[in-house]
Amino acid sequence: MAKVLIPTPLRPYVDKKESVEIAGATVGEILESLTRQYGELRRHLYSDEGKLRSFVNVYVNDEDIRYLNKEQTPVKDDDTISIVPSIAGGRPLATAAPPASLSNEEILRYSRHLIMPEVGMEGQLKLKNASVLLVGTGGLGAPLGLYLAAAGVGRIGLVDFDVVDMTNLQRQVIHGTKDVGRKKLDSARERMRDINPHVELVPHEVRLSSENALDILRDYDIVVDGTDNFPTRYLVNDACVLLGKPNVYGSIFRFEGQATVFAYPGGPCYRCLYPEPPPPGLVPSCAEGGVLGILPGLIGVIQATETVKLILGKGEPLVGRLLLYDALAMRFRELKLRRNPDCPVCGDHPTIRELIDYHEFCGIPQQEPPPSPGMSEWEIDPVEVKAKMDRGERFVLIDVREPHEYQICRIPGAKLIPLGELPRRVHELDSADEIVAHCRSGVRSAKAVDFLRQVGFRKVKNMKGGILAWSDKVDPSVPKY
Repeated sequence: MAKVLIPTPLRPYVDKKESVEIAGATVGEILESLTRQYGELRRHLYSDEGKLRSFVNVYVNDEDIRYLNKEQTPVKDDDTISIVPSIAGGRPLATAAPPASLSNEEILRYSRHLIMPEVGMEGQLKLKNASVLLVGTGGLGAPLGLYLAAAGVGRIGLVDFDVVDMTNLQRQVIHGTKDVGRKKLDSARERMRDINPHVELVPHEVRLSSENALDILRDYDIVVDGTDNFPTRYLVNDACVLLGKPNVYGSIFRFEGQATVFAYPGGPCYRCLYPEPPPPGLVPSCAEGGVLGILPGLIGVIQATETVKLILGKGEPLVGRLLLYDALAMRFRELKLRRNPDCPVCGDHPTIRELIDYHEFCGIPQQEPPPSPGMSEWEIDPVEVKAKMDRGERFVLIDVREPHEYQICRIPGAKLIPLGELPRRVHELDSADEIVAHCRSGVRSAKAVDFLRQVGFRKVKNMKGGILAWSDKVDPSVPKY
């Protein structure tokens, strides 16, 4: 049997083996047998048409056979076959970085790293030669950007297309009051550049999609997920698995956070933990459910720590371990994660070999329908609601927000019935009355209208845009939140 030497990038797909003994008379037979035995390896060596990929070089006893008919090259039992794939993407991994040096100013700047034996000059040069992509510069991206720049990560990509809003400032500490209305990319880059002018900052002012994700991610060593929606989380996960990039993951909601490292060689991916997304609307966003402003700082710092550890190759990364944090209880828990051999993207027989439509996968329309010039049959504009009040028309205005939101601001005369209490309190409403429902932005009140229609109410409408639209169109003294 011939010995096949497995390069480090491909070892995760052969149970981390450095070499495999395979029988065969030719290189082609041996590679075919190898990929039958280790199915995940096949897509790395062969194209969809079954041809050995052009960037995979094969050596027999250290002899380059790339210009020969390599698959027909005969092999003897005591021969050694080496597989040497090229590295996809623009920059090499930090561990394979070319020699570099630190200036005297950098030595002074990073002196507290340099005197640590776990970092030292070698580790700081790894950081300088590393490239990290931050997907999002919001709650999680803010501490990530600040600390990775301060740590001296040489090249940091930033993906964002949003602008700074006043509501961001409670948690997105990379932005300031003066930045409201600015592009988040511009604000984040300015702050990070001020922290460390030695770091190269690469902006990607785009919405990450199936069309551009692979091209953007492939130029970075590590991807850090700071997103806040399910389609992008699955997109980032699948792209990282397909490209072989570690995915440093974090998520936050109210007082709870999670962190782990996905798509690490031999470890699980996001789909192993969550094979399917929740139905649209089931899990509220931070805009609807809220988040403790300090929480993304803590989770983001954990993500930054894991990123630096991966670059340095030190410590025990959060691979196969899901870290849970409860801020109210001030308690950390750790759950074991296992790679799912049946996972459609990282399993033994993957069915996802290219990026898909993630909005469709999550049951979310990729684009919101354009706003209609008028109201639908079940909607009413806040201006018309105010006009009905001024005319003295009889109708019931119900507020389906939570009591703590009702304390922030309210519309005079509105009856508070939180959405979760509506089914058991529906008897408080008369189906003969005309009813208008409102919430913060119109999302929850639309669900309330749907429920009331299902139980027989016909004269019910949703105040479009919620109390935010009321503040914009009717009464600017009502605070927005």
